[in-house]
Amino acid sequence: MKRKLPIILVASSAIMLAASTIGSTKATLTYMSDNYLAQIDIKSIGVTLTENGNDVSWRDYKHKDDDWSEATGVLLGDMLKNAGDEKLILDKKYDEKLAVKNSGSIDEYVRVTVQHYWADKETGDKLSNLDPSNIQIDFTNDGWTEDKSAETTERNVFYYNSILKKGQTSTDFTDKISISGDIAAIVGQTSQTDDNGLTTITTTYEYDGAQFVLEATVDAVQTHNAKDAIKSAWGVDVNISDDGALSLE
Repeated sequence: MKRKLPIILVASSAIMLAASTIGSTKATLTYMSDNYLAQIDIKSIGVTLTENGNDVSWRDYKHKDDDWSEATGVLLGDMLKNAGDEKLILDKKYDEKLAVKNSGSIDEYVRVTVQHYWADKETGDKLSNLDPSNIQIDFTNDGWTEDKSAETTERNVFYYNSILKKGQTSTDFTDKISISGDIAAIVGQTSQTDDNGLTTITTTYEYDGAQFVLEATVDAVQTHNAKDAIKSAWGVDVNISDDGALSLE
């Protein structure tokens, strides 16, 4: 029997905090995204990640073309109204409504993994010494169940409680994002006086040279023989009620 693999969809964004502006509790923004990732051999499943009502990334099979329609998106691209001029304000809550749309031709169950962490703005390497909790994401818990056994300081995993029917969009699993003002704390100051008696004071911050990264990954599996399919694809045990509702064991 041919093994059926889940469809996997990834969209991400990294926002750079400019060291020169952190002290004034503002930061400039730049954007980058990881490559879209998908793995599937079922020519019926399709998913789309939506952000604030707009399609961000998707992978769908188009029968008439016998090919995949796919796109890679960038999260937080419209976080600021004018990215060239507007500055990110620490502690301000920005809209970040993320949801999943079933853009395939069959009903499905979906899982979402959200990761948030700090990285070096030059190399992209993860900075494990910086606190992920300063990237504050408001999860709605509306129609979604969080898998607490999979939770870490930088990862949250959610399962949609119902079958996501063809053409249907889930409830939002996030609605706001903000960056804590704690990152603006001064960690050190040094002073140097030149031969003319002019003193230069250099202020340093723990988050200098860092950028924050937000990633959302969507997986989908078919509803047929769902309990076994989910166990095979995701490695978790679930209960499926007569009306199709999903709950974690």
